Amino acid sequence: MTSTYVVTGMNCQHCVNSITEAVGEVPGVTGVVVDLPTGRMDVTGGPQADLVRQAVQEAGFKVA
Repeated sequence: MTSTYVVTGMNCQHCVNSITEAVGEVPGVTGVVVDLPTGRMDVTGGPQADLVRQAVQEAGFKVA
């Protein structure tokens, strides 16, 4: 299963890497693809949406 989120506040590849790492550590996540120009983040696996949002916020960004 793949869920799509929109992440705000990213402006460089370091931001993408930080989000990818943080969300990748969420239990149940098997893949994370973050697109900097669109802000789109596709998360594969069966994680709870609340845990994904929390990981993004802890990395310093927001889920729209």
